[in-house]
Order: sequence, then C-alpha cells, then structure tokens
Amino acid sequence: MKFNTRLALLSALLIVLTVPGRSQINFTERQKAAQCEQIKSACRHAWKGYKKHATGFDALKPISKKGHNWYGVSFLMTPVDAFDTFFLLGLEREAKEAKEMVVAGLNFNVNQEVQLFEINIRLMGGLLSAFELSKDERLLALAKDLGTRLLPAFNSPTGMPYRYVNLKTGKTRDSLSNPAEIGTYLLEFGKLTGLTGDSNYYRVAKKAAMEVFRRRSDIDLAGTTINVITGEWRNTESQIGARIDSYYEYLYKAWLLFGDQDCRQAWEIHNKAIKKHLLTEVASGWYFTRVDMKSGKETHSLYGALDAFYAGILALSGDTNTARKIQKGNYYMWTAFNMEPEEFNFRTDSVLYPEYPLRPENIESCFYLYRMTNDQVFLRMGQRMINDILTKCKTAAGFAAMKNVTTLEKSDSMESFFLAETLKYAYLLFAPEKTVDLSKVVFNTEAHPFQITNDELRITN
Repeated sequence: MKFNTRLALLSALLIVLTVPGRSQINFTERQKAAQCEQIKSACRHAWKGYKKHATGFDALKPISKKGHNWYGVSFLMTPVDAFDTFFLLGLEREAKEAKEMVVAGLNFNVNQEVQLFEINIRLMGGLLSAFELSKDERLLALAKDLGTRLLPAFNSPTGMPYRYVNLKTGKTRDSLSNPAEIGTYLLEFGKLTGLTGDSNYYRVAKKAAMEVFRRRSDIDLAGTTINVITGEWRNTESQIGARIDSYYEYLYKAWLLFGDQDCRQAWEIHNKAIKKHLLTEVASGWYFTRVDMKSGKETHSLYGALDAFYAGILALSGDTNTARKIQKGNYYMWTAFNMEPEEFNFRTDSVLYPEYPLRPENIESCFYLYRMTNDQVFLRMGQRMINDILTKCKTAAGFAAMKNVTTLEKSDSMESFFLAETLKYAYLLFAPEKTVDLSKVVFNTEAHPFQITNDELRITN
C-alpha cells in the first residue's frame, strides 16, 4: 500500500476514534474487569517463566529460557521491579515470592561498577516503593545502603553525577552524561531523605538537576549530552526522548511529591519552550521534533517510543488539550507499523529503528489521559496496544521484545521494566480508580509508586 493511501486510511480511523459523538461502544465494568484479569494472567505467566528459568538472575531470556545478569553479579532486578506491580494487582503469592527473593538474596556490598541511573530508578525506586507498601524495614535498610553507595557519583566539580560508580570503592567513571542520567534522582533521593531524615540525599539530587536547568539555552532548552566536570554541552540537540526524557518528568513530579517550587518553575519554563520550539503537526498527528537548543532550528524529524511519555506528563499537569494531540500521533506510531517502533521519521513515515523492547510509555500516556479526561477513546487505544503485546510477544516462558515490528521477529529479551511498568500501566488503565489515587501517589519513571505524605519533607527552596 502506498504511503499516502495508508496515511489517509489511518487518519480516517483516528478521526472515528477521537471525534466525540461517534458511535463507539463504551467499556462496561465487566469488560474492564475482564481486561484486568487478562493482564493479571500475563503477569503470572511472565513471573512463572522467570521463576522456572531465571531465579536468582536479573532478568529472563524468554526464548532461550535462560537467566541474564547485567553485571558480574545479580541485583535481582526482576523481583525488585515486579513486587509493587504484584501488590497493586492483588497477586499476593507472587508479591510474597518476589519480596522473599529480595530480602534473602540482594546484596550491594560487592566490588562492582554500576550505571547510576538504571540502578536508581529500578532498584532504589523498587525498594522504596516496596517498603512503603509492605512496611518491611529490611527493604528500607537495603535502600539506605544503596543510597549511601551511590552518593560518591555526585562528587564532581559541578555536582552533576558521573554515569558509573563502584558500589564498594566509590570509584567513579564517565563524565560525559546527559540530562536524564543527571536529573533523575529527585524522587528516589527525596523519598529516601523523607524516610531516613538525612537531607543530604535530596540535596545532591536537587543540585544536580538544577545545574542542568541553569545551563539551559537563551530559549530555555536543554541539550542532549554534557560534561559533568566542565559543565559544557557536547551535543546541543534538544529533544524529549532518550537521554533527556525523565529529567523533565522529575521536575514536575518533584513538585507533586515534595511541593518543590524550584522544580515546578523549572518544569514550566522548559515545558513552555518545548511546546514552542519542538511541537510539530503533520498529517498523522502531533510530534515533538528535534532542534538545536540555541537556535530552535530543526535538526532531525525523529520520534519514538520513549518520546511517547510526554503526552502523559502533560495530561498529569493539566494540559489535556495538547496531550490529546500528541497521543493521536502516538497511536499512529503504534498502528502504522504493526507495533510501535523504537524510532521513526514522522515526516517521511519511515521506520529508523524497528525494535520494540516491551516499552510502557504509550500505554502510560493512555492511562494518564483516561484518568484526566474519562474519555474512553484512550481505553480503546490502550486495549489495542495491550492486546498486540499479549498476543504477538508471548512465548512459552514469558514475553519477548520485538527485534523488528514490521516482520514481528522476536528478540530474546524480557527486561524487568515489562513487569514494573508495561503490565502495571496496562492494568491500571482498566482498574478502578481507587486502585491508585493519583492525588496520593506519584510514580517514578520506572512506575514505582511513592506515597505523598503530609508529614514528609515539603521542600520550597
């Protein structure tokens, strides 16, 4: 099918889906419950495969049916990441099994270099959330131990952290970093400060994020890579996807969780500039392009799976009108190529990176938009995405990432975030709102829920 014909057909489909008043059958409560049960079954299937073939490892390889570790030792990423999902879904046996694995086997006193960003969002986030849900003090002790071992990474001349730190020696490495790997500690380190009373955790995390903000361009945009020793930008392309996404996310969510006015102001300044200089409309929808941070001139018309998160954070912040426009593009990206590719060119409608590693962001945006608008179009979008995953990615041992969405060739990977994020947001999209009250909970970028508590730190300066 030619490009223009395919685009016209998909655009027509999206109009039918999104125009109010069209004859669309709404989901009944029974249908929503059935969707939730289907997702719970998928969780059990993935966990069963992990237990049978990968217990003690970080993650499952669902095709070869083997375990996989990120480093020379296991940090039990899948059980840490999965616990709060099991808890929220009411999977009591699975939650108990995951917690027992963690408290019995997780140890950070190892001579091992780790990537600060991933360890923080997965392990620190997972442990803190698990503690708040279970009240098991052993989980908080693990989180505090990990936090202490991560602190040396922030000992740079600028206060922006190095990318790697050795958990035993504190030795750091790699000064060429990015906003996401610099600014995505506010929630976890702030929560650790609130639970332990040690203000140093939030202090270093906030300084790191504010150092990025302070180095924004005259048109209020951030670049993609920066040297944490000199503070100089090395890649001045501005975008909202990989290497920058959660920096923006955490500025707004630090305001929600802690009442941090500085972070709220930084979010508002960046967000205004992003919508002014990056937001672009084409026939298939609205997308965020990539521009030079100083001039605002477009550098590449690329968009992808990670970029899809921004519709959700906009909806959460109250800008549902812009979020709706972006989600139209997000949904086109999913449906135009069988499933969502990691990256495509929205101007030429061509896939650049055809992988789908089981990412959650598109479904996450459906979740926030549905919660903020109660418009069932987002349930229908989410249902399509979820059903694609559960049918096309399923294996005998779990669920596999896609190596190529256009051919539906699988790859031997099931990252821990599939249980932490993708299945959690898929469930919450259809679950009763009381399952998670967004006025009382803020999710970190790995979808670990943190409780908003009045007696916790309320940072205003």
